[in-house]
Amino acid sequence: MLIQIIGVGKLKEKYLVQGIQEYAKRLTPYVKFEVLEVPDEKAPDSLSEAEVAQVKGREGERILALIRESAHVIALDIGGKLWSSEELAAELDQLGTYGTSHVVFVIGGSHGLADGVLRRAQRRLSFGRMTLPHQLMRLVLAEQVYRAVKINRGEPYHK
Repeated sequence: MLIQIIGVGKLKEKYLVQGIQEYAKRLTPYVKFEVLEVPDEKAPDSLSEAEVAQVKGREGERILALIRESAHVIALDIGGKLWSSEELAAELDQLGTYGTSHVVFVIGGSHGLADGVLRRAQRRLSFGRMTLPHQLMRLVLAEQVYRAVKINRGEPYHK
């Protein structure tokens, strides 16, 4: 199975890059794992609603350009469904069992995801109501994918 994380913006913090690389290395025996980045749209701090929609739209176009038609897309969205680690594992297991070989998780930029990306997603996943930096979410998601793979294989992982 190919599991990709598509995120907006370039990771600059060394500790986040190293953490994601560690989970990518741990996932290597089990799945093909990739983290892809699309450039964030440069914009001033204060934007009107219309300007925010334009920024999200341009970032969304870049995201959609990377998603293959056959991919199963899970968008990270604060309004999405809350899953436990076991539920994420079950989702990935079920997808693999029924022939899905490519899963894409999408993390938006600081303004969130464009409507077009949300429409493309088969599922919306929330990690809770707290706002977390989108760069940090890549690391958290990579860890949860690793945990899900370990759960599905019945292998031990710290609790």
